[in-house]
Amino acid sequence: MISYTVALDQFEIFILILMRMASFIFAAPFFNTANMPRRLRVGLAFFISIMIYMLHPNMTVEYNGIIEYAVLVVMESCVGLLLGAVSSFCVQIIQFAGKIIDMDIGISMAQIMDPTTRVQVGIMGNFYYYMVMLLLIVSGMHQYLIAAIVETYNVIPIGGVQFHTAVYTTIIGFMADYFVIGFRIALPVFAATLLLNCILAIIAKVAPQMNMFVVGMQLKIFVGIFVIMFTVVMLPAVSNFIYNEMQTVIATLVRGMSAGA
Repeated sequence: MISYTVALDQFEIFILILMRMASFIFAAPFFNTANMPRRLRVGLAFFISIMIYMLHPNMTVEYNGIIEYAVLVVMESCVGLLLGAVSSFCVQIIQFAGKIIDMDIGISMAQIMDPTTRVQVGIMGNFYYYMVMLLLIVSGMHQYLIAAIVETYNVIPIGGVQFHTAVYTTIIGFMADYFVIGFRIALPVFAATLLLNCILAIIAKVAPQMNMFVVGMQLKIFVGIFVIMFTVVMLPAVSNFIYNEMQTVIATLVRGMSAGA
């Protein structure tokens, strides 16, 4: 005879595992793009949840009533969403740098609709984004993300989520680094266009009959593309830096949400 109570308890634990995993996959980079079918994401989350459930057969959770169980479901979803969103923000740094480059070279008005992210992006931002994403995927970013969320069940057990102050300080510090890192990526183009603007200002004073507005637009685009062609070799170093930043932020957040923090 099958014990219905035992089966129901195990099913409730599996649901909690699935909520953390599904929320992470739907928010993490590479998995949250529109070109990945939703059925594939659901199936991947379900399959990995089964594996985690089999790896931790002695996992237990305590709660009193449906309200406390609903709170546990929300907290597990928050863990997955927080880790997935922060890792996605790490990749979005490159699009922020691309927007700065677009504004510097004067093509910020040329926006295109990216069907994978479903947002309006600039030309250089989209170019940098896909180049870095390709390098990150080759480096095994998707494998690291799955391994990281699976490892969280050893550090943050089901029902043992605790949001310490380290979580908030980590997020605030990362958002501050977000702008600094993005500007550092766009710094070569920014410096070149700044130098070009100074040269054009001097020429405008020396030869006021020249229309610097018309000449400057073409020169900015030419100089910007020229600098991008020479600095594109730096993208592997940029992707490695973003990969390391992602690992650091995820590890810090996991420690901040663990009971031993």
